[in-house]
Amino acid sequence: MIILEDPNRKIRLLRVLAIDAFRGITILVMIFVNTLAGVSGMPPWMGHVAAGVDGMTFPDVVFPAFLFIVGMSIPFAMAQRQSAGDSGWKLWRHVLARAAGLLVFGVFMVNAEAGYNEAAMGMTIHVWSLLFYACAILVWAVYHFENKQLALALRLAGVAGLIALALVFRGGPDGTGRLAPQWWGILGLIGWAYLYATIAWRLTRARALPIALAILACVAWYCVFNGNAVQPSALWRLLGAQSGNAIHTAIALCGVLTTLIFFADGRPRAEPFGKALLFAAVLAALAFALRPWFTISKIAATPSWALYSAAICVLLFAAMYWLVDLKQRRGWVAFFRPAAANPLLTYILPFIIFALMETLNLAFPSVLGAGLPGLIWAAVYALIVMALASGLNRMHIKLQL
Repeated sequence: MIILEDPNRKIRLLRVLAIDAFRGITILVMIFVNTLAGVSGMPPWMGHVAAGVDGMTFPDVVFPAFLFIVGMSIPFAMAQRQSAGDSGWKLWRHVLARAAGLLVFGVFMVNAEAGYNEAAMGMTIHVWSLLFYACAILVWAVYHFENKQLALALRLAGVAGLIALALVFRGGPDGTGRLAPQWWGILGLIGWAYLYATIAWRLTRARALPIALAILACVAWYCVFNGNAVQPSALWRLLGAQSGNAIHTAIALCGVLTTLIFFADGRPRAEPFGKALLFAAVLAALAFALRPWFTISKIAATPSWALYSAAICVLLFAAMYWLVDLKQRRGWVAFFRPAAANPLLTYILPFIIFALMETLNLAFPSVLGAGLPGLIWAAVYALIVMALASGLNRMHIKLQL
């Protein structure tokens, strides 16, 4: 048992298979919907809702599910770090390094999507991307050999490569643009939410009521500072720029609170489901109340979208926990565990495959880009990526921030 910052709050070092299942399924669905986005002829409910439209579909819940799982994992991760002897600055050095790594990933991946100038770079963006992923793997790989100096040398080589690629990058029509956060990317947004949620976890000393108040504070932050029509001050603009991160942090904190609902007091709770249902109902009611002022929009990161998504995630986890950990229906979880144990590498695999195929002038048959064949292919491709992640796990190839 690991005692957290507050001696009255405890989290046992448990391995909760339902969290692995939830994480693995989220990754599978993410790959599926990302692949499906390039398939024509799909019904609207199978794609993201467009900007300016009040509504959401199941793909719009995938990113919140990632944030929610990040939040659920924070109490367990911090307990594990403390069990290894980390405390004080050593513990927070790990938190800052992890957040910074996610931000680096996000910025590089975003700049590979748009705004680049290949002529000024002297290479295609796909080659640049492959070099980035190679360097990132060198930096964040889990090395199993005993020679620590070799591991350090490989990491330093990766860092040097990242710096060189950042300097090589050029953007804009005239090639004068530099590598910069056009936006932070999915991984970068997760990095900000992870950092802020971990700080909130520390300040609240892992107590449920203060965490609930922190969720409300994040929602209030967005409501006050986002989209104000009055000419704002520089401070107001800064706070407004962080309003999206505040909403993403609220989702992560909902995951933290869900962990405390199910696993507080050092052991799994016997009857957590009533509180979980009440929590989901409160989130949905708050989303409903805010919707007249803040429409449901993933792109705008509105409170109504975030709270509805968090409520869905609470219910999904409750169902998985009942099925996997209480009823012991866990055989099917084995398929998802490799991706759940190696989520970062699994996430970037489709991007590596795409950049490699573009570099080699390869393409999937055009028949897979539309209709039923495209739908089937999106599902099969997601399974293929999960299988690749499983194979890489067996080869002990893993990324860890």
